[in-house]
Amino acid sequence: MLDNKKYKLLNKFIIMKTTILIAAIFFTGFTFAQEKKTDSVKTKSIDEVTITKQVFKKQSDRFVYDVAASPVSKGNTTFDLLKQMPLLSTTDDKTLKIAGKNNALIYINGRKTNMDAESLVQFLKNTPAENIQKIEVITVPGSEYQVESSDGIINIILKKRMSDGTSGTMRMSNSQNKYNASQASFSVNYRKDKLGISSSLSGGENINPQAYILKNGTGNIRNESVGNIDDPNKNIGGYLNVDYQLNDKSNLALSWNSWANKSYNSTIDLLNTITQYSNGNLISTNYTRTKNKEDARNYNNSVNLNYELKLDSLGSKLNVNAAYLNYKRFQYSDNKTMLPGTANDFSLISKKIIQNIPQLINNFSGTVDYIQKFKHDFTFSAGGNFNKTKTDNDTRNTTFSYSYNDDDTLLNTQTKEDPNHFIYDENIYGLYVTFEKKFSDKFSGKAGARYEITSSLGTSDNAKQPEYQKIKRNYQNLLPYLSFNYAINDKNNLSYSFSSRMRRPSFWELNPVKNIITENNYTQNNPFVKAASTYNQELTYMYKNSYFLILNHSLFKDVITQVPLQRTYMENNIEKVQLAYIRTNFGTKQEMSAMAGIQKTFFKGYLTTNFNAGFQHNINNGTLNIDPTTGQVFDTYTNKTKSTSLMIQTNNTIRLDKNKSWFLGVNYFFVDRQQIELGLLKNLMSLDISIKKTWNDWTFALNLEDVLRTNIIVIEDTQANGNYNYIRNDQYNRGGTFSITYNFGNKKVKKVRDIEGASDAIKSRTR
Repeated sequence: MLDNKKYKLLNKFIIMKTTILIAAIFFTGFTFAQEKKTDSVKTKSIDEVTITKQVFKKQSDRFVYDVAASPVSKGNTTFDLLKQMPLLSTTDDKTLKIAGKNNALIYINGRKTNMDAESLVQFLKNTPAENIQKIEVITVPGSEYQVESSDGIINIILKKRMSDGTSGTMRMSNSQNKYNASQASFSVNYRKDKLGISSSLSGGENINPQAYILKNGTGNIRNESVGNIDDPNKNIGGYLNVDYQLNDKSNLALSWNSWANKSYNSTIDLLNTITQYSNGNLISTNYTRTKNKEDARNYNNSVNLNYELKLDSLGSKLNVNAAYLNYKRFQYSDNKTMLPGTANDFSLISKKIIQNIPQLINNFSGTVDYIQKFKHDFTFSAGGNFNKTKTDNDTRNTTFSYSYNDDDTLLNTQTKEDPNHFIYDENIYGLYVTFEKKFSDKFSGKAGARYEITSSLGTSDNAKQPEYQKIKRNYQNLLPYLSFNYAINDKNNLSYSFSSRMRRPSFWELNPVKNIITENNYTQNNPFVKAASTYNQELTYMYKNSYFLILNHSLFKDVITQVPLQRTYMENNIEKVQLAYIRTNFGTKQEMSAMAGIQKTFFKGYLTTNFNAGFQHNINNGTLNIDPTTGQVFDTYTNKTKSTSLMIQTNNTIRLDKNKSWFLGVNYFFVDRQQIELGLLKNLMSLDISIKKTWNDWTFALNLEDVLRTNIIVIEDTQANGNYNYIRNDQYNRGGTFSITYNFGNKKVKKVRDIEGASDAIKSRTR
């Protein structure tokens, strides 16, 4: 998918990314044969029981992975450990996905991490897995969580048996795919009596390469653009958390997070071919070349103040947060359309578009959470949140058009200014209440609701369309939640969850800016995009805390996505075809999935594997033929297609020696072709292999990603009227990373409380 920075034509449209090991088919053949052996092992000693029993289980509204009882935590980072978890996967070593979910939010000790995406990845990659007690995967979050759409939650529970002192981690890594990349980080934790300090600093540089083939056509006109995108990046950032225990019942904490990115000299170089046919015969061929140079930088700073008061010995508490978020992005691009000229060297500039696209975001937020625990396993929770956000987008577009005579002499130049100053103000008020009750050792339930009021106003100082001048929205939403868990017996467990959520547009999606890709290919953001609604249902069956079956259904209304619209037009007596990717609400969508899996350890801990296999059925229903930002009429684009896809996921860790110092990892994922908003996404798969060596406080790791070079995105769509659109995007996922990690100091240092910031829900919409 094309975004506002890197023009990624597809990334956000892959609804599910899964991971599978190619050898997992072989490993799972031992499942039932080894189960009998494992049962006999359990009777030999108490120590072995703690390793194999209930490492993975279902509790109430979440899956729980007991890291302390797992053999794979030794020598791993938190990020490496999460990749071993059932239902979790990563395809880029940066983002984590929960099977069947759009996104995975990271919580620590029940609170959302107050970090941007880049800082969070570094935090997870530099936190030793030995500090973790357990990991919870909440596939359908309750009303108390501020999540959007079908997002899931990964909650990391840290160990509490820790003492005063200092500890830290240093990590260096070097990666190679098309280009070389390097990364370094340093983190330290300090605790003395009532004071705890945690900080981290990391930075690096890399070039994100992409190769594109873009084809589209309508009637007798066809376009093809072939070329490369290189996006250099330099990053630096970190966080500082200070936690002070006021007394036995109350804590005060201050956290600050900062991240900066510089992407200068990002280039797009595409050769464009326009062909015209008549009755199947080629009439004409015209060539142009697109050269785009972009300089961009962004800064993300946030500060959060937290107060927590413990109310009783049962766990009742009051939690209050106040936060401020400041986000700045500056983007300057120079897009040229080059003509071949008499020498066919593409030295003549036909059109040049200069774009200056800054974005400033300021947010003030506050949250209050009250949790009251009663005897007899009953919990009542209530709370609220407030978010006030202002975005300022002062876009400047200048277009230069050039004309030449037959000997390539410049005849004249035309200049057109197109400024657009768009300001967006948004206020969100939210209240929630939940009731949770354990009725017996077998049955527990949870019910709640969230009520949200959203008020927004978008204004433009110099809008050409009257409807741009003031866009006002006010809407209210009641979002119910229900779940129950029934332990049929010691071996069988059944649970059900229902949740309703909203998906608000990101702030960059609302900024009515046009990003030029080629002369006839662009993306258009949309200030009229409204919030989408999502309804999730999930039924889970688990057997012996190792085998599970998950049935899921999600209904999306007013889906926020990009829609490819085409039209033909005449320019200089030449018929051309234009392709616009319009950001808008696009009908409804249903996703239904059934997934069966296993998480188990075999051969006395030498092999730890999780394996999932299932099907996903997508039903799309959307139609569009007008750009809502301009009223321009295009050919009708319709997506009312159904598709059923096979999905397989597994991760495996093989211990190679008795000392638990050498480990081999082999991962492989496969997802069959499936219908998405842009068209038919062809099948994807990737084989990843890793080798790791732990030596005292040192860890050496070599990771090889996409060994078979099969993780390449291809989308194809053909409409009933003959219009077609084809995208091939190679992001050079095949590569290798070598890393060295050193852990120093007192490994039992008590971690500083990780505080959920009041602005976290807003921060996710800046990206």
